[in-house]
Amino acid sequence: MSGNRLISTFNGALLAAYFIPVWTIMAFKIVVSPIHGLYERPNISLALFVSDHLQLSGTATVRVAWLLALGRMTVVAFLAVFLVFITRASIRRSGGCEEALGMALLIGSVMNFAGVLLAAQAGEMAALRLHAAELLMMLGTVIVMMIERPAPPQVAVPAGLSLQQT
Repeated sequence: MSGNRLISTFNGALLAAYFIPVWTIMAFKIVVSPIHGLYERPNISLALFVSDHLQLSGTATVRVAWLLALGRMTVVAFLAVFLVFITRASIRRSGGCEEALGMALLIGSVMNFAGVLLAAQAGEMAALRLHAAELLMMLGTVIVMMIERPAPPQVAVPAGLSLQQT
């Protein structure tokens, strides 16, 4: 890799390549048909918790589904901002793109951890595996971001000047 690219930047770009299309599709399924979209496999754990334990009305269940879609689209938006930031070399070198990735990872990890807990409580093994895999991908990127040192600044030395010249 180039001297100004960090492993966490590359890892974040790979995460964005996965999460942006997948979570956008799931959010738009919820927007088009909230109840049907809520009972899709990635959202079934939340749907079962809402229907079994909270006993919400139909309108309140639609609102919960829309809140889930809003949360997913927030993560997608932060990942998209991260991808825009890494295309600019000056922002990438200064580490300015890491905040957007960090916010996406924070919100997404909380959502996936809640999904793991709800899927384990509901007994949905497929949803549990999906949320656990997504959570581990996000936590792996967080660990790389925490361990990785910032890229050293590259100082350009003018060529052709000897020590005697001013």
